[in-house]
Parts: sequence; C-alpha cells; structure tokens
Amino acid sequence: MAFEPPPRLVRALGETAPAGDDWLEKLPETAQQAVALRELIVERVQVPGGRSSLVILVRLPDGTPAVLKLAPRRARPESERAALAHWDGLGAVRLLDPTGPEGVLLLERLHPDVSVRSLPEAKSMLEAAGTLRRLWVEPPAGHVFETVAERTGRQAEVMRATADAEAAPLVDAALAVRDELLASPPQARLLHGTFRQSKVLAGERSPWLAVGPDPVVGESAFDLARLVRDRVEDLIASPSGAATTRRRVKRLAESLDVDQERLRGWTLFRAVESGVRARRVGRPQDAELLLEFASWL
Repeated sequence: MAFEPPPRLVRALGETAPAGDDWLEKLPETAQQAVALRELIVERVQVPGGRSSLVILVRLPDGTPAVLKLAPRRARPESERAALAHWDGLGAVRLLDPTGPEGVLLLERLHPDVSVRSLPEAKSMLEAAGTLRRLWVEPPAGHVFETVAERTGRQAEVMRATADAEAAPLVDAALAVRDELLASPPQARLLHGTFRQSKVLAGERSPWLAVGPDPVVGESAFDLARLVRDRVEDLIASPSGAATTRRRVKRLAESLDVDQERLRGWTLFRAVESGVRARRVGRPQDAELLLEFASWL
C-alpha cells in the first residue's frame, strides 16, 4: 500500500519545515518499515488527518484494531510518548508499544471520525472539560517535559520579532500578562498542551479520550486557555461573541477550579501568539479571527 501523506499534512508541515528537512519525502518508506516491523494489517490512511502527523488505521497480527502514528521530530513525538505512558490510559488514548522506534507511536484505536465537537456546544464543553481534568496529574519525577515558561518564552521571542504594527498593541498586552502570570505560578501539573474539542475522540473503554498531546508542565489555566477559544469562527460570527467569550471564561474557570483572571490572561496570550503565527505563515483569515477574539479579553 502507498502511504502518501494527506494534503492537509503536507500544507501544515510546509509552513514550519526547516531548510533541508526531508521527513515528508521519506515518510512512505518509514511507514512501510513501521508496518513490516510489527506485522500490522493496514486498513487505510486517516484523511484529512492531522496537521503534524500521519495516522494509519491498522490491525495487530491478532486482529486488534490500532492506530499507527508517525510524526517528525519537531512535533515532539517522544514527548507525546512519555506523557501517554505516564497517563497510562487515564483520560487519554492508551500507548500500546512504549518502546517503538523514534517518531512512531502505536496506539489503541478510538473512533477517529467522532470527536466531542460533534455534540451540541454546551455538552461538548462539559465533556471536554471533564476529560481535561483527568489529565492534570503530577508530572513524573525527573521529567524532561518542556515547561510553560520555556515554551511561552520561545513564543514570546518570535512574537516580538515578527509582529506587525497592527498587532503590536495586542502583542504588548500578551507579553505583559505572561510576565505577570509567570511571576507567581500555582502548582505545576502535566498538561495536554494543545487541548481542544477535536482532540477528544469517542472510545470503547471510556466515552471520551484525549489524543495528540504536545505535553508541557505548568499551571492548569494554560491548558484550559486553548479550550476557551474553541469554535472561534462561531464566536466571531455571533453578535454576542464577546459576551459569550467572557461567560465561557467564567464558567470553565469555575467548573475546573481555575482562577478566572489567570485563565483570561493565558487565553489572551495563546490567542495572540496563534494569531501572530497565522499571519506569519500566510493564513490571514485565521489571524484576523484570532486577533479579534483576543481583543475581547
């Protein structure tokens, strides 16, 4: 079977690929080797798939359904492996092979086409928040995960260097609130890192399980901040979008026992960072939505 990467993956990785990167070019061969190594039975490549990895629906030699995921080093797949091993299926997809080749993950099969986003908005937020709560555990001793301070420090440097004049006021506000939040951080937890409704899939052993973490260690409000702006296109289209956003911050903070102002601050930082990045890589429409959303905070 030919393992051609879906167009969505090609476009997304093309935005961030460093010069000379040949991961996509080698991907079909890498996938063939991973399948042969485990004697897997291939069903199909998941399309449209994700933006940072190739997902292949497979079966183990005994017929058990599974997922083979291949990701480039810059997507930090080994960090994902370590987080999934630590969660061991609690709130997240289960890792089936903790010692596989670098960048190749074998995971339990969920229902790839059924995410919590398919539910009505109020129900989807409730289920997503409940899933996220289960992931917030003590990080393993001696962990090597990136911290929120480290990740946002890298992002802050790029924001300063690349933001245009139009975005400058929001960037200044986002950087100032980051400094305030990091000055007195609450207890650190292992976080999903890139949590949103589409990252929560239906499962058999649990109704909803998280997938695709980019784990980071820090305060819970940082993780929850990405969920606040879910369905941002609907919020922007609504005449009451700004008020709905503020209510969402309040409700999510209260339901997960997170400080409301800290959640608002991290939501602002993450929205501005994503908006500046979208503009930088040539996605002006996404940038406009994200920066307008950030202006409401």
